[in-house]
Amino acid sequence: MSKVLVVYSGGLDSTALLYKCISEFDEVEAINFDYNSKHNASERKAAQKICDLEGIKLTEVNMPFINELFKSDLLQSGGDIPEGHYAEDNMKSTVVPFRNGIMLSIASGYAESIDADTIAIANHFGDRAVYPDCRQEFVQPMIGAILEGTGGKVRLISPFVGLTKAQIVEVGCSHGAPLELSWSCYNGGDRPCLKCSTCAERTEAFLLNNLQDPSLSSEEWEKAINIWKKYS
Repeated sequence: MSKVLVVYSGGLDSTALLYKCISEFDEVEAINFDYNSKHNASERKAAQKICDLEGIKLTEVNMPFINELFKSDLLQSGGDIPEGHYAEDNMKSTVVPFRNGIMLSIASGYAESIDADTIAIANHFGDRAVYPDCRQEFVQPMIGAILEGTGGKVRLISPFVGLTKAQIVEVGCSHGAPLELSWSCYNGGDRPCLKCSTCAERTEAFLLNNLQDPSLSSEEWEKAINIWKKYS
């Protein structure tokens, strides 16, 4: 029996990954981290809803020390979230130092404790320019470190590392993922702001698949497209 622990934020990418794993593993659990980002509450709400939908156990881990000790505009303690194009110059202020390294370390210990043989993370090619801990150059040594650190019991997989956001939307749709329930907006809240870089990236990903974002009303979708055009 194969068992996977999905590092699951409740975002679009990790929701696509969750459903891919459902189709490929005998047993799936998920782990969610709240490090006091501006959108953690909205993401966790989405993660809980989707895991409840599939009867998947979701373990929640709170890491307030990141907000207290680290510097990033993504955090509650940081500045405003950038608007516009998802590019390095625009988004570098949202880097949370070594975030994935910290989360994967915790996930590794937990995976070994629950007899999960695999950890899955949803970092993707579009993240690499902005976030150092989303790159293949980061993931590859982590694969070795986790395997060694768990005595060969746990492996790390990163199936989206070479995929674009648009390709991840395609994967999610092909596996029946409820992308309408996922959350992407870095500003958090009850509805996506449609202006931040993650909202723009999500809009583009659905447009490239000739799809309307199912999480938005027709009016919101039209507004999202107009904002995306403004920054493109």
